[in-house]
Amino acid sequence: MMNGDGADGSATPAGPPQPLDWKFSQVFGERTAGEEVQEVDIISAIEFDKSGDHLATGDRGGRVVLFERTDTRENGFRRDLERMDHSISRHPEFRYKTEFQSHEPEFDYLKSLEIEEKINKIKWCQTANGALFLLSTNDKTIKYWKVQEKKVKKVSEMNLDSSKTAVNGSVVGSSSSSSPKTYLANGGCTDRSYNSLSNEFSFPPGGIPSLRLPVVVVASHETSLVPRCRRIYAHAHDYHINSISNNRCRKAFYLTLYYSNDGETFISADDLRINLWNLEISNQSFNIVDVKPTNMEDLTEVITSAEFHPSHCNMLAYSSSKGSIRLIDLRQSALCDTHTKLFEEQEPPGSRSFFTEIIASISDIKFGKDGRHILSRDYMTLKLWDINMDSGPVATFQVHEYLRPKVLLELYYCLYALIMMNSYLVQLCDLYENDSIFDKFECCMSGDGQRVATGSYSNLFRVFGHAAGSTEALTLEASKNPMRRQVQTPSRPSRSLTSLTRVVRRGTDNAGVDANGNAFDFSTKLLHLAWHPSENAIACAAANSLYMYYA
Repeated sequence: MMNGDGADGSATPAGPPQPLDWKFSQVFGERTAGEEVQEVDIISAIEFDKSGDHLATGDRGGRVVLFERTDTRENGFRRDLERMDHSISRHPEFRYKTEFQSHEPEFDYLKSLEIEEKINKIKWCQTANGALFLLSTNDKTIKYWKVQEKKVKKVSEMNLDSSKTAVNGSVVGSSSSSSPKTYLANGGCTDRSYNSLSNEFSFPPGGIPSLRLPVVVVASHETSLVPRCRRIYAHAHDYHINSISNNRCRKAFYLTLYYSNDGETFISADDLRINLWNLEISNQSFNIVDVKPTNMEDLTEVITSAEFHPSHCNMLAYSSSKGSIRLIDLRQSALCDTHTKLFEEQEPPGSRSFFTEIIASISDIKFGKDGRHILSRDYMTLKLWDINMDSGPVATFQVHEYLRPKVLLELYYCLYALIMMNSYLVQLCDLYENDSIFDKFECCMSGDGQRVATGSYSNLFRVFGHAAGSTEALTLEASKNPMRRQVQTPSRPSRSLTSLTRVVRRGTDNAGVDANGNAFDFSTKLLHLAWHPSENAIACAAANSLYMYYA
């Protein structure tokens, strides 16, 4: 096994990776103190491409902004160094590349429904011929974009005589002459005479020196990025689209009329259905999952997120508002009414409350790069699942530790357990009243699969290490000094919410205050972040600002 800090796995004993030292790298769209943030400028989606050389963000105004990596100009040289195990001292740096308006506000007259332009998700597709391809979606419509460099060509040289100018389509000389001359279309002239008998011009001996063919030299002076919408996938979802995921594997499979080869298909999911699309077919899709009951009063759960498996083109997973994850196999049937595996954590008897199902709802799931693990995020925790073990998560990480009740003394355990649970419910009531309990935080996993990350309130985000024996648990702030609001975290993953009544902790903490006495602001939240696919670099969105960190 290769150690994350050693170049040679045989020379370095296997063990947990050392905690990373995160540093500020860049910020785009930083606002000054007291500057009011416009609603349309708030970032709503972040996504790295497969190579990590490009980054895309979407905002609530329907715009997509692209960034490209600039710290290594010769990407081929960088990849050669990586293959030779040479260390690269530079950290990822990006620059603004281009932006375009992806979606506009619409109005559904049949349902009297306003459709916002907000970008919900962005997914990169495979590049071709130097062009970038990506999918973007709002609540109802998915668009397939191609961004390509176009060379702007301009006339750099012409062989016209500068002493002659064209007036009203005819060419005249710069000075008048008493001798009769015949002016040519290219600006030249000659003293040739006209013979009326033969109806011909007579040319002087030796030809006409001033007669020449017009020549125009065109040169490329600059390049510009031109975004073009290649496909629009609309009218396939009755409910808001919450996920899109493209098929990234290179194996082929058949499903009814759809043929997938080299990432030609993608899925889109709303609250009740998951549709399968072919990138080249925009007027029809195939419904593969439908959880809508015959009577809507019987509805007990909705789909919250969906993603294709990174290496098995026939498998995908989707999560629900009940805190469960279902793994389905497209080879079993065209309509996947039944799942292959179900991942959910059983609740201890008597632990349910009004908020149990709300905080158990999974807001985001991500497959690990190896395809064996699934990372899920509910309101209070991050959970890591092994697809070969459906009995429970292999690791659980507490995100909002400051919202959890604390026990003051070990005496009268049952009494204090009841008191702390009541205090906990009071805090959840406050979050329920201001709708914070419905915030949908995203999660991400490092390329080597050894660390996970997610966002929190007060523009904080958490990074956990889950390798065997790892004690890494950091709380960072989305600012130029990420370690400024460092919060004391437990040395190991905490137990799940269902075991609160069975856990006793020492010390006192006030609700909404961290270990350093800093108050938490529930109006500022870090919902969206992404991990670089091959390096320890994180991009996260704090309102309209994009912060980037490296370790």
